[in-house]
Formats: sequence, structure tokens, C-alpha cells
Amino acid sequence: MARQEDKIIGRRLRSSYISTVVSITLVLFVLGLLGLIILHAQKLSEHLRESIAVSVFIDDGASQNDIKRLNDALDAMPSVNETTFVSREEAAEMLMADLGEDFISFLGYNPLSASIQVSLKAAYANPDSMPVFEGQVRQHNIVTDVDYQRSLVHLVNENLRRIGVGLLVFSVLLLIIAFALINNTIRLSVFSKRFLIKSMQLVGATQSFIRRPFVIKGVMQGIIGAIITIVLLVVTLYAGWQQIPELALFLDMQMLGVLFAGILLLGIVISWISTFFAVRKYLKLKTDFLYLY
Repeated sequence: MARQEDKIIGRRLRSSYISTVVSITLVLFVLGLLGLIILHAQKLSEHLRESIAVSVFIDDGASQNDIKRLNDALDAMPSVNETTFVSREEAAEMLMADLGEDFISFLGYNPLSASIQVSLKAAYANPDSMPVFEGQVRQHNIVTDVDYQRSLVHLVNENLRRIGVGLLVFSVLLLIIAFALINNTIRLSVFSKRFLIKSMQLVGATQSFIRRPFVIKGVMQGIIGAIITIVLLVVTLYAGWQQIPELALFLDMQMLGVLFAGILLLGIVISWISTFFAVRKYLKLKTDFLYLY
């Protein structure tokens, strides 16, 4: 009979342990998915900003040495990500491809100027920094004009700012919900052992002695849940790459490592805090109230 009861109790303990780990895993997985979305959104926003081209038009009388010096000066600027020289002939070929007709034969000459197409780094591709860059470039004598789509720059940055604020608010709300869910799960697990806690306290065990195994168990549950979450996120990423190979272009392995480390730390911290205060509650609770909470 005693063995039968021991088996039943053992099954209940394992069931409670597994259900707690599963709950922690599911909550951390949702947070991890949000983290992946934020990381990819950040890389996408950088790609969009860097894809805004700035055309630096060059005087037709400029020599090749002057053009090379200008190109080198642009490459040396901290705001510049990449430069591409486009000759008059290349510019004419691209325009003819867009128009679908030979405008040079109609006009009798090539009216286009050589230019350097500049891609700025994402941090500088905004309405405040680009006019500063334009002013610096115009100081070169062989530069006749600097052109970029100002309305597009403003529109891209404004939309990205709104999306960023929305993701930030949603992240904070989801983090609060995650903490509440994990906290309630662990509190229910500790609740089932409230009589054991009080019994140990009545026979003279110190609070730290009673609390220690519960905290260690809670932290282990957080670690296991976080590890399972990381594995699930890796599988999700791999499945996403199989369906949409372009997603790999927006992956930053360093930031991904930071995300996984954050999930592990979050699982440990939330589990530790929740277990600590849940056990503390029943340590301070009077025996007469054990049946009420």
C-alpha cells in the first residue's frame, strides 16, 4: 500500500515538474519569437535605409584623377557605406533601358553627366544627417549637384519609427504577461507543497534551508525551459530559411547569440524571483491560514 502511494506521489511530482517546465518553455518561446521578429525588423530597417541612393553628379570637364580623388574622399567619410561610379555612357544605357528607346539618336548627343552613387550607413540615412552630408559633398569643386529623394527618406524613417515604437510597447506588455504567467505557474507548484514547507519550519528548519531546494529546483526548471526554447527557435529559424531563403540575409549571428543568452537569463531570473517570493509567502503564513491560500 505504501509503495502504491509512493508511486502516485512520484507521478504527481513528475507531472507537476513537467507541466511547470512546459509552461515556462511556451512563454519563453513566444518571447523568443518576438525577439526574432525584432532582430529581423532591425536588419530590414537598416537595409531599407542603406538602399536609399544619393547621386553625386560630376562636372563634365573633370579629369579622371579628380574623379578618383572625389571617390576616395567619399569612401573615407564615416557616413558612407558604399560608392559606385557611373560614367556618362553607363548612365545613358540605363536610361535607354528604362525608356525603351534610343534618346541619344533623337537628341544627337548625350545630355547625362557622370555620377557617383552613394549608399549611406543606416545611422546616417535620416532627414537630419543627409543634408549635412550633402553640404560636405558640395564643397568639392567638381560636384555640380547632389540629388536624393527627400520625401522617401522622410517617409521611410517615419514609418520605421512608428513600427519601432509599436514593437517596443508590445514587447514590454508581452514581457509583463510572461512574468505573470511564469510566476503563477511556479506559485501553483509551490502551493502544492505548502504543508511540507510549514512542517519543515515547525521542526526547526531555517528559512534559507527550506527555501534553497525550492529555488534550485525553480532555477533548473527555468534553465531547462530556456534550453528547450532555444532549440525550438533554432528549428523555427531553419524552417523559415527553407521557406524564405532571403531571411538568412538579415541574420546577425552575434545578435542571435545575445537573444539566446537573454532567453536563458530571463528563464533563470524569472524562475528564481517567482520561487523565492512564493516560498517566502508560505514561510510567513500562519498555520491556521494554510487551508485558505
